[in-house]
Amino acid sequence: MSFKAYLNNVKAKAGKSAEQLQEIASEKGFIENGKLKPSVKAGEILEWLKTDFELGHGHAMSVYAYLKGKRE
Repeated sequence: MSFKAYLNNVKAKAGKSAEQLQEIASEKGFIENGKLKPSVKAGEILEWLKTDFELGHGHAMSVYAYLKGKRE
């Protein structure tokens, strides 16, 4: 599955786009100046996405990659 397909599935499952999840991550303090804070670990992001949005590991990892700057 392509990265874009993962993000499309995230939107279908979570009801939020990657961009919306980035906004929420910023509100939660995970992001500063548009970038994921260096102190934020993948596990924190995965736990948040799995708990709040019931995403599986692969879909949560795709959002983590998006938050780190991956776009393709």
